[in-house]
Amino acid sequence: MYRLISKLIVYKNLGDDCLLYKLANLIRAYDSYKDKEMSPYEKEDIISGIYSLINNLLDLATDYGFDKNLWHNYLAYLLISNENPFSITCEKVGAKEGTVNQFAKNDYKIIKELFDYDFKPLEKDLGINCFTVISDYKAIKKSSLRYNQSVSEKVRLLSDMIEGSKDEHEVFTYVTNFYRDYGVGSLGLNKAFRISKDSGNLEFIPITNTREVFLKDLVGYELQKKKLIDNTSAFVEGRKANNVLLFGDSGTGKSTSVKAILNEFYKDGLRIIEIYKHQFEDLSAVISKIKNRNYRFIIYMDDLSFEEFEIEYKYLKAVIEGGLEIKPENVLIYATSNRRHLIRETWSDRSDMEIREEVHRSDTMEEKLSLVARFGITINFSAPGKKDYLEIVRNLAIRQNINLSEDELFAEANKWELSHGGMSGRTAQQFIDYLAGQDIN
Repeated sequence: MYRLISKLIVYKNLGDDCLLYKLANLIRAYDSYKDKEMSPYEKEDIISGIYSLINNLLDLATDYGFDKNLWHNYLAYLLISNENPFSITCEKVGAKEGTVNQFAKNDYKIIKELFDYDFKPLEKDLGINCFTVISDYKAIKKSSLRYNQSVSEKVRLLSDMIEGSKDEHEVFTYVTNFYRDYGVGSLGLNKAFRISKDSGNLEFIPITNTREVFLKDLVGYELQKKKLIDNTSAFVEGRKANNVLLFGDSGTGKSTSVKAILNEFYKDGLRIIEIYKHQFEDLSAVISKIKNRNYRFIIYMDDLSFEEFEIEYKYLKAVIEGGLEIKPENVLIYATSNRRHLIRETWSDRSDMEIREEVHRSDTMEEKLSLVARFGITINFSAPGKKDYLEIVRNLAIRQNINLSEDELFAEANKWELSHGGMSGRTAQQFIDYLAGQDIN
């Protein structure tokens, strides 16, 4: 196995912690003992190393929902997650004629041999059967929130295709088509991300337990949803689209709408990167890392607002429109806010009479309002009236199979909103969740 892996070219850099390298080193140590008598201690060290590796593989299987042949799943996962010049090029244009294809096919021949690797002699000699067990693994069914379901499905899809392939030429076709259709690496595998600089370098951290909500789940707000769908649809199809500000009363579905948009258009290459206000100085770096990838990115800012003393909005203004470098076509900014103008205004902002601190207060106000002007589309989510609120309650109750008469339901809903923050979609959902928890069925 070690000799096989040492001949990899395109997929040479798999990372120091790669389980494949660790396994190859263990088998290399095992092979070195075959020409002489292996001591019990040497044998136990190799067995212990293999069991540790299997433990790591089981952890990975739990995280990503691997099933059936975990060894095959793992090799497919390596191919899917490895970002190199070849895989990233295939992500954008698929397989093209070029000399690099010869090197890639060399690697795929090795991968196919690793798929078909016979562990039985090793198991027999060491008195273990762990590789046999993981070749027919029955995963315990888990909630989709416990693992990244989209990654699991993709890994198993490619694993099955390579398993059934005849040679490296078929593997080449399967893998390059996979890159073209689904992408590669963390950005290809996952829907949503947050950013981190804990290690000193800017990193995208996958958010694997995104809520599986769709726009049909949001009752009402049909015009608002249509504007959001039309803009996002144009964006993922490569047509002109605008940055979007969703503003209005709390609990009306602004954030839920953005999450639903991600689920609606993920299959079309949409990804979301969530950024917090204190990270705005990293916006330019984020955009530079994603501008050449074959996905459409929404940079998402939830509950966005600024106090008078906060200046982070200047970073945002420059990135959206105003800096020398134009924003790439595969990036949009969607923000939600309870404030129409994002930045807190005071009466002194609206008057040129106060001159103790600044001569022209209207200039200050204009600078603040110019941020909102950089969002081409603004969508207002206002709190529902009594009729709309009760309609939301009624629809949610039907979905949850709440067994109350309409009169009883509406009476209880009216009582609930009086003591729980007023009428909103969130209040209605909390009310229905309360009833469901009381087992009123």
